[in-house]
Amino acid sequence: MKAVILAGGFGTRLTEETAVRPKPMIEIGGKPILWHIMNIYSAHGINEFIIAAGYKAEIIKEYFLNFYAINNDITVDLNTGNTTIHNNGKQPGWKVHVVDTGLYTQTGGRLKRLKRWLENDNAFMFTYGDGVADVDVNALLKFHISHGKLATITTVRAPERFGRISFNGDQITKFHEKPEAVEGWINGGFFILNPKAIEYVESDEAIWERNPIEKLAHDHQLMGYRHYGFWSCMDTLKEKNLLEDLWNSGKAPWKIW
Repeated sequence: MKAVILAGGFGTRLTEETAVRPKPMIEIGGKPILWHIMNIYSAHGINEFIIAAGYKAEIIKEYFLNFYAINNDITVDLNTGNTTIHNNGKQPGWKVHVVDTGLYTQTGGRLKRLKRWLENDNAFMFTYGDGVADVDVNALLKFHISHGKLATITTVRAPERFGRISFNGDQITKFHEKPEAVEGWINGGFFILNPKAIEYVESDEAIWERNPIEKLAHDHQLMGYRHYGFWSCMDTLKEKNLLEDLWNSGKAPWKIW
C-alpha cells in the first residue's frame, strides 16, 4: 500500500521558516517533519510514498536525491572525482516518488493529479505534510476494510479554531470546515481512500476539505476513525516549538519506530 503526503502548499502561517523551504521540510530534531510522518507509516509496514510537491519542490527532490549519501559515510577521491558511499545498514527501505503537482494547485487538485499513480490500487493512505500522531495505522486500515466505504478519515479532539465533524455511530453525517463555538472532533488527516474517491475532486481548484469531503459525507461514503491518542499539526511557530521540545525531551509521543 502507498501513502500519499501533501507537501506542496506555501505554509503562509510559518513564513519564518517557509520563506526558504517548503513546510514539510521544516526540521524537528534535525529531521524534516516529512521524515517523521514517513516513519509513522513505515513503523506499520508502509514503505512506498508519493509526495505531492509544489512550492519549492526542488528542495524536496534534492533531499531524497541526496538522502543515501547524506545518511551514510562517504569517501571522495579529489584526484579522480570518484565517490564511494559506505552503507551503514541503517537506511529505511523506502521507495519515494516526488511528483510536482503544481505551484497553485489546491489540496484536492493535488490528489486528482496523482490519479494515474493510484488507479491500480484498491486503497491508499493520504495525509498532510505537517501533522504527526501516534495513530495505529494497522487498526485504521482494519477499520477501513470493515466498513467498505470509499473513504476513512482519522478524527481527533482539538481546540475550537478547527472545523467540526458530526457523527452517527461511525458514519460521518456532516463535515463542517468552518469553526463552530464548541470543542469536538476534527479532521486529523491520516485518511484511507479508495481511488474512486478521487472522482469527487473536480479540478485543480478543488479544496479537499470542502466539496469533495462534504459530498462523500452526503453520499454516506465517509467514515470516521476516532483517534484518542496524541495528535498535533504544525501550523504556527508555537506548534513547531512544542514539537521540537517534545522531541528533545526524548518522549515524543509520535515516535513509534
